[in-house]
Amino acid sequence: MSAYTIIVPDSTLLQRVCGTNDSNLKLIESYLGIPVFARGNELSIDSESGEKAQEFRFIVDRFLDEMSVDNTFSNDADVIHSILNAQMQREPSFISSRDHEFFEQCSIVIPGGTRKVYPRTHGQADFVRLLRSCDMVIAEGPAGSGKTFLAVAEALRMVLNHEVSSIVLTRPVVEAGESLGYLPGDLQEKINPYIRPLYDSMNAVLPRETVRKMTESGIIEIAPLAYMRGRTLNDSVIILDEAQNTTKEQMKMFLTRMGERSKVFVTGDLTQVDLSRHVTSGLSHAMNILVDIPGVAVKQLSAHDVVRNGLVKRIIQAYENEKKEEQF
Repeated sequence: MSAYTIIVPDSTLLQRVCGTNDSNLKLIESYLGIPVFARGNELSIDSESGEKAQEFRFIVDRFLDEMSVDNTFSNDADVIHSILNAQMQREPSFISSRDHEFFEQCSIVIPGGTRKVYPRTHGQADFVRLLRSCDMVIAEGPAGSGKTFLAVAEALRMVLNHEVSSIVLTRPVVEAGESLGYLPGDLQEKINPYIRPLYDSMNAVLPRETVRKMTESGIIEIAPLAYMRGRTLNDSVIILDEAQNTTKEQMKMFLTRMGERSKVFVTGDLTQVDLSRHVTSGLSHAMNILVDIPGVAVKQLSAHDVVRNGLVKRIIQAYENEKKEEQF
């Protein structure tokens, strides 16, 4: 039996790949069904299967990519679990080498970024593919499915590669019946609670100082949805987050702000609508009427695409199961 070996020159990273008491290696062994050996600065498997070698290489490379540049990104075991979950969710029609190539092609490399961004499920990888190939992408899915994070990462990649000149980020600012006008402080102070998740996504992939400078220079603009009326946004990536809380009229107004050489990304979660019961969500309406328009892609993510704490996925699945039971 022949050995397949990966050299990890950084001993600290090798220790993290192995995990405490080789806990991560045991997870990889359980997935591959064969032993994994750590000797010196090498990781190896004894297998004559080229597919096993490719899977082993893919898992270790993904781990090193995600952890080598950001020590605080996530718990190491969580990252390994996420990578293995993505592997186990492969569509049967995908052989391993094509699967790995698909994920690699859908990775997001941001110039000056702190890490390479990988989609962690097939649904997320397909979402990234649509972000690149379509002028307008509408994505709906549960919390933690990567909608906002991947849209923001792709937008940053585009602006820092000079494919567009600016990013415009917006969210509806009327939630649970509270209007922007009644909140204390100036405009920036009023919208800060709403835009915090967008900054969190940017700070996860770029140094905070870079994000600050891009915001101060106007390359990144964050504005309430109400302030979008009357504008035409050219040469930009325009992202509408929390779109489930738009009305039909607001959604139409937003989508028609799109100018020349621009892209529009819309994200939302229809299980978290804060509108009055008699008001139709602009996200739901747009998904229905725009689905067959050339250049527009509608992507539905699910609980399978959730990459937060595993408990979040189980909670979302429980709510989905309850909804199905109520329908029968």
